[in-house]
Amino acid sequence: MRRYFVPALALLATISALSSAAQACPPAGWDRAKLEQLKSNSFEIADRAERERFAEGVIACVASPDPYLRDAVAFEALSHMLRADQLGVEVRLRIARDLLGRLHSTQAEGFEAPFAALTLAEIVRADGKHAYMSDELRRAIIDAAVAYVSALKDYRGFDEREGWRHGVAHGADLLMQIARNPNVTDRASFAKIRDAVAAKVAPAGHFYIYGEPERLMVPIVMLAQRKLFTEAEWTAWLETLANPAPLASWDEGFKSQTGLAKRHNTQAFLSAVWLNARINKNADDDVMLSGAEAALRRVP
Repeated sequence: MRRYFVPALALLATISALSSAAQACPPAGWDRAKLEQLKSNSFEIADRAERERFAEGVIACVASPDPYLRDAVAFEALSHMLRADQLGVEVRLRIARDLLGRLHSTQAEGFEAPFAALTLAEIVRADGKHAYMSDELRRAIIDAAVAYVSALKDYRGFDEREGWRHGVAHGADLLMQIARNPNVTDRASFAKIRDAVAAKVAPAGHFYIYGEPERLMVPIVMLAQRKLFTEAEWTAWLETLANPAPLASWDEGFKSQTGLAKRHNTQAFLSAVWLNARINKNADDDVMLSGAEAALRRVP
């Protein structure tokens, strides 16, 4: 997967260096009580300068082992501010670069990279609404997102004490926002997204139990609606997912946990693709219907 880093290698190196600087969570001046009050007020900060300082400071909390700080504060606050168009362009760009560095985190606890991906999805969504990124930054995000999802091996989902990690689903959310961004139009990027999803449809020996197949389905449906791949191309791609390899046959899938996991995950993904293409009011994704049905029939 090393090729995904080539187009923006220098940019990503700089981003990683910047994001490795020590940062405090919660941000200076924000204790737990003040954060709880802010959350109860829907993260509204009237003063623009204070709001933007908070937005840049709270990014460090995506790495927090505390699910309240990581999910209920950092992600929700940034999502709200981005969706309400409350952050200036330069602030958004700095946040994007910070999150890009965090997407390559090797943190053992495994919180930082998934929540960087989830928050970066909101950054990409905002660019899709009103373009503000350079082509270079978009390429860096695409390459980093594809590399992250393709190489991901941490499949931890939810823990009652630690909260969510959910790297596959959060990575899929980022790919989805890229796939639907009207400022991304090249077929090569869309092909990379398809390949990244394919790499995670049925990871060896792991059973998905936290809704990952449905989340992986969404960027694929979005890609189909962009109409850069023909029905024949979608059918051929779906057919590759129905291939039992490395099993000798799908019958072998009933004889091991690895085989059962592959069958379970593949069926779940193909079913999600077929069902959503079938019931979606947007007819553009109907190009996947026949291919998904044929693939499902191959997996007993």
